[in-house]
Amino acid sequence: MKNLRYLLAATALIGYGTAAACTNFIVTRGASTDGSVMVSYAADSHQLYGALYRTPAGRYKAGAMLPVYEWDTGRYLTDIPQVAQTYSTIGNMNEHSLVIAETTYGGRSELEDPTGRMDYGSLIYITLQRARTAREAIATIVELANAYGYASSGESFSIADPEEAWIMELIGKGFEDDGTGANARKGIVWVARRIPDGYVSAHANHARITTFPTDDPENCLYAPDAISFARERGYFTGRDEEFSFSDAYAPLDFSAMRGCEARVWAFFRTVADDMDRYTDYAMGHNAANRMPLWVKPRVKVSPKTVFDCMRDHYEGTPMDMTADLGAGGHACPYRWRPMEFEVDGATYVNERATATQQTGFWFVAQARPQLPDDMGILWFGVDDAATSCLTPIYCSATEVPECFREDNGSMLEWSPTSAFWLFNRVTNFAYLRYDLVAADIRKAVDEWENRKLQVQVPLVDETAAKLPAKKRARYLTEYSVNTARQLFDRWSKLDKYLLLKYMDGNVKSEHGDVISYLDGNEGAAHFVDNGNGKQIPDKIQWPGYSEKWKRAVAADNGEVLRVPAATR
Repeated sequence: MKNLRYLLAATALIGYGTAAACTNFIVTRGASTDGSVMVSYAADSHQLYGALYRTPAGRYKAGAMLPVYEWDTGRYLTDIPQVAQTYSTIGNMNEHSLVIAETTYGGRSELEDPTGRMDYGSLIYITLQRARTAREAIATIVELANAYGYASSGESFSIADPEEAWIMELIGKGFEDDGTGANARKGIVWVARRIPDGYVSAHANHARITTFPTDDPENCLYAPDAISFARERGYFTGRDEEFSFSDAYAPLDFSAMRGCEARVWAFFRTVADDMDRYTDYAMGHNAANRMPLWVKPRVKVSPKTVFDCMRDHYEGTPMDMTADLGAGGHACPYRWRPMEFEVDGATYVNERATATQQTGFWFVAQARPQLPDDMGILWFGVDDAATSCLTPIYCSATEVPECFREDNGSMLEWSPTSAFWLFNRVTNFAYLRYDLVAADIRKAVDEWENRKLQVQVPLVDETAAKLPAKKRARYLTEYSVNTARQLFDRWSKLDKYLLLKYMDGNVKSEHGDVISYLDGNEGAAHFVDNGNGKQIPDKIQWPGYSEKWKRAVAADNGEVLRVPAATR
């Protein structure tokens, strides 16, 4: 396995597990508070180890080959000719601030190609090494998939550079033997739409591009046979202007609305007005009430707003995961798999919110046109977005912080220096008493992210922009690495604090709060003692359970648990 990881790291084709439950939010420069183009991504999988991938730039001689491995499984696919020059990448961003993220929508299963040699993950990471702009990236993805055959199911991509942002959706054409065992249908059908400046968009595991203009290459690109192939397969029979890519290649159903489109709706309703009129659509009850591909926000969207939208559990909606009995006695907004369950012959659904426990890594990328292209920021984090923290990694960084390194632990190997394992330990503790523990974690998250966004990063930007490129890269690398190390150390203190405060169902009283503890007021000086100099806690609290939980327990087992009135 270690040898396999080394090979994957060398080709930037890294990752394990499926990414078929991911979320992307996209903010154009005219819709953002700071003029940046933003793309968010949660790589959600029960098998994916959260790490930060990096590939250095390179120059190659004629005849050099690049091995291709499937991103989800590590399976070797093929070798392809290497290009003469590649760009450096860190995570899903390259040195020119090109960003590519994805969500898998699956679509029609008969269009999968078992002979394909270019999976969706390879398309992302190879394209980041070869393209400078979003339009170049679209062309590169099409070229690679058509040349080598597409090895995955239907996929949506977010593709952005400092000037513009696009949604691209594609799917294979199935398999038809050409008489030699090769696929006569090799390649993809696809469409890409540029999000109008001043608007936001999103996708979350369902194809969202419906109708599109066929005569506007500045804002819409598509495969020449996108419509004719659908006609040939019997997916569409109307006029060209009525053609819907999503309806043809990924027909809408309850699961697509409730499990996928609802996450888009949750983002839209947070930043835009009048979105509650789509509640019945998001809940899977009215497919005719379909949401638009993009919306105009009521006010410009800040990076911190995007961070926090990735932490959503449908709070304040009919699907609020903290409000029903499934949240237990401590308002836990998580439902363990499977996604559906049956009772007395009826099927029920467990919600699938944006924030989820099985996230490997997540990010919010900022491509910033007001700064040099090598000063884009990948705000990077690992594990569940709701209880983890983002830290700034500049796109020109030449080193990965140790706590995020791909070879530092795995899903089957604990590492005491791995951020993924540290954040998982803190978060899994929070799941036990979520209403209490997660509130302290959120204070630590907000203090960290606001301090970096509002104080440190602007000063770093100002200094770095004045430096020549090579010195700038060294300076930004040092800042990215040191800041990630500070976050790891701070979360290690948070881990200890939470255990001290909440062990055994108790809540210790404090002098101050979680931030004062993290800033140095630790141990006996922080928690209230009984004044006898023996470090014995005083004023211990027992918050108990939620009212809904108490009533449910009483209804379920009240005859056994009831205390006779005469003894009270």
